[in-house]
Amino acid sequence: MIDDRDRKILDLLQENASLAVSELADRVNLSISACSRRIQRLEDEGYIARRVVLLDRPLMGLPTTMFVIVRTARHSADWLEQFRKAITDIPEIVEVHRMTGTIDYILKIVLPRVEAYDDIYKTLVEKVEFFDISASVSMEVLKATTALPTRYLR
Repeated sequence: MIDDRDRKILDLLQENASLAVSELADRVNLSISACSRRIQRLEDEGYIARRVVLLDRPLMGLPTTMFVIVRTARHSADWLEQFRKAITDIPEIVEVHRMTGTIDYILKIVLPRVEAYDDIYKTLVEKVEFFDISASVSMEVLKATTALPTRYLR
């Protein structure tokens, strides 16, 4: 059962996964051992999938974001496997979503500059057959977060 303290622990860890257990315990009004047990339980139950470091994209030389819309005429298992393999092998593709409606997939790609997209495009069309691919450059990020809302946990 998830309670308000668990939610607060999850919120704090999403904000800074390197917080010391003593700091977390203090901020949620628990003893260090009780807080540590809760964190372990949240990990064991899968609420905490993993802890990662988020890198600064401009400092990493990847300031450009492109969104690529893909439509395919094929929806077979073998096509999907080809597509999965192709996108897995390209590290600049950081997210791929299968969609409802007239768009089949949306890809989020991070790049050093817009011109670098041509290499990604050529790699994709060489490995997979598409009906249509169109790309858009993100001009400005209005909101970007990795934190998930915890208020829906029961």
